[in-house]
Amino acid sequence: MSRREGSLEDPQADSTISLLPHLEAKIRQTHSLARLLTKYAEQLFQEYVQHQGDPFGLPGFSPPRLPVAGLSAPAPGHAGLPAPERLRLDAAALIALPPLLEVVRRHQAELNPRAPRLLRRLEDAARQARALGAAVEAVLAALGTETRGPRPEPAAAAAAAAAAAATGAGVFPAKVLGLRVCGLYREWVSRTEGDLGQLVPSGPA
Repeated sequence: MSRREGSLEDPQADSTISLLPHLEAKIRQTHSLARLLTKYAEQLFQEYVQHQGDPFGLPGFSPPRLPVAGLSAPAPGHAGLPAPERLRLDAAALIALPPLLEVVRRHQAELNPRAPRLLRRLEDAARQARALGAAVEAVLAALGTETRGPRPEPAAAAAAAAAAAATGAGVFPAKVLGLRVCGLYREWVSRTEGDLGQLVPSGPA
C-alpha cells in the first residue's frame, strides 16, 4: 500500500486540520448576514414609524414600553456573559421573533393596506430572523455548544396571545405593539452582530 493510500485510512487527521477554517468561515458568514440584517432592521423600524401617523414619529413622543409575550430586550448584563451564552440568548430571541413579526404584519395589513413595501419588509424580516437564528444555532453547534432556545410551538402561542391582547385593546395598542416588536427585532439583530463580531478572527474576511 502506498503512503498516499495509507493516509486515506486516517480521516480524523484531515478533519482536525479543517475544523478551524470551517468554523471561522461559518462565523464570518453568519456575522456578515447579521450585519446586513442590522441595516434592514433599521429601515423596517423607520418605515413602520412613518406609516403609523401621529403621535408616532413626533419629537418627544415616548410610547409605553408594553411587554411582548415570549420576548424581552437584551438584559443590561448581556455583554458580560460568556460568548456561547450570549449566542444562545441571541438564537432564542431570533427564533421567537418570526411569529411576532407575522402578528404585526397582519395588523398592518388591516391598518395600512396601501403600504405594500412595509408589509413586504415585515414578511421579509420574519424570514430573515428565522434564517439568522438558524445560522447562529449552526455556529453554536460548530462550537460544540448545545442550544436551549424556545421551540416554535411556545413562540407561536406567545404570538397568538400578543395578537389577541393587542386586537382586543384597540388600534393604538396594536400600533404600539408593532413598534415594540420592530424595535426588539432591531435590538436583537444588532446585538447578534456585535456578539458574532467578537468571535470573528482578525484579518480580511
